[in-house]
Amino acid sequence: MANDAGTVFDLVILGGGSGGYAAALRASQLGLDVALIEKNKLGGTCLHQGCIPTKALLHAGEIADAAREGAEFGVRSTFEGIDIAGVHKYKDGVVSGLYKGLQGLVASRKITYVEGEGRLSSPTSVDVNGQRYTGRHVLLATGSVPRSLPGLTIDGDRIISSDHALVLDRVPKSAIVLGGGVIGVEFASVWKSFGADVTIVEGMKHLVPVEDENSSKLLERAFRKRGIAFSLGSFFKGAEYTADGVRVTLENGKTYEAEVLLVAIGRGPVSQGLGYEEAGVAIDRGFVRVDEYCRTNVPTISAVGDLIPTLQLAHVGFAEGILVAERLAGLSPVPIDYDGVPRVTYCHPEVASVGVTEARAKELYGADQVVTLKYNLAGNGKSKILKTAGEIKLVRVRDGAVVGVHMVGDRLGEQVGEAQLIYNWEALPAEVAQLIHAHPTQNEALGEAHLALAGKPLHSHD
Repeated sequence: MANDAGTVFDLVILGGGSGGYAAALRASQLGLDVALIEKNKLGGTCLHQGCIPTKALLHAGEIADAAREGAEFGVRSTFEGIDIAGVHKYKDGVVSGLYKGLQGLVASRKITYVEGEGRLSSPTSVDVNGQRYTGRHVLLATGSVPRSLPGLTIDGDRIISSDHALVLDRVPKSAIVLGGGVIGVEFASVWKSFGADVTIVEGMKHLVPVEDENSSKLLERAFRKRGIAFSLGSFFKGAEYTADGVRVTLENGKTYEAEVLLVAIGRGPVSQGLGYEEAGVAIDRGFVRVDEYCRTNVPTISAVGDLIPTLQLAHVGFAEGILVAERLAGLSPVPIDYDGVPRVTYCHPEVASVGVTEARAKELYGADQVVTLKYNLAGNGKSKILKTAGEIKLVRVRDGAVVGVHMVGDRLGEQVGEAQLIYNWEALPAEVAQLIHAHPTQNEALGEAHLALAGKPLHSHD
């Protein structure tokens, strides 16, 4: 491999997704010489196959629902159908604009950007396009891809992944969504808004099973009202083609048929065949093992993002990339409190949370030391205006801080910022209660919930 002075850097980053490019931007800002290597498009899954395009589809679905329901607001509107080509044009325009902006940002920071499929060739080097890029440190940020199950082949035709669903040239008449986590419920929500008949199959006992059980039950209630069907508590057994679609069989013997099957059981790390194990990097079930500072067992190698077993969220990748850059630049970053990371599922209605669930709080502090409060959005003026139902649930340690905020309702993902501050600053309910929240806003519901938890409820019953 060729190697010269122009290919020796302070930091070589393999992967240009959220974690990789965040590390590159922060490291260059701190004076490090950086090479960033990406085999596909800068921005990775989040920008091109994840966060951004899916939320664009969800917003298009919101517009479709608004057109159908205009009469409820005294607006004479009609819904004539989905122009899927127009939806994709809108979605792709959003992605394209952000992509161009990101390319310009990386170029402005004097980062050496390399397009090509890289491979770790030693603890301090990456080979790509017949060239060796050597660094004082290497950051692995190769991300993830959609997972499947043994015996279930994703063919891109009738059995598809989220990648295929994002570019589907039609709205399926009917769809089975295998997996009731974030990806599954978001696509189920989109397709229902677009007019499809949707059934979710989830092996666990609730949708969005990592969320607080109350949030899961509220979402299930809302999905029933919307006409989204779901099967809970029985796992997938097999799938086969029918004359015009696909049939899914569950372990309990039930079968479901639809035009397409979306496999949405999560994403697996991209770590095989990239030289990681040959360089001595410890791997567990495909994930690169790291400590709280994102350091691997190899002193010159760190790893971030979906490649490591932390929350698979773009903003977590950003934070991990920044942490690594600051550590390498000689600063003293604080390890990430993953419970303190805001989480949002952007279906209709939205599910948002930060902190721990009630069940987890009881494990940590003891059942007798955990206090909860539910504030129903029926008492919130702006939510009434928007015609959204839901709740805000607070979890606190008795006589102590709020350790969990769990919210269900349209647009409540926009309120998770204050919830994050409440958790991360270990706020007492009385401290939040004394803050004045604007009226009428949904943000006000957070204030009202804390007023009630502090023992002085305003627009709610004692």
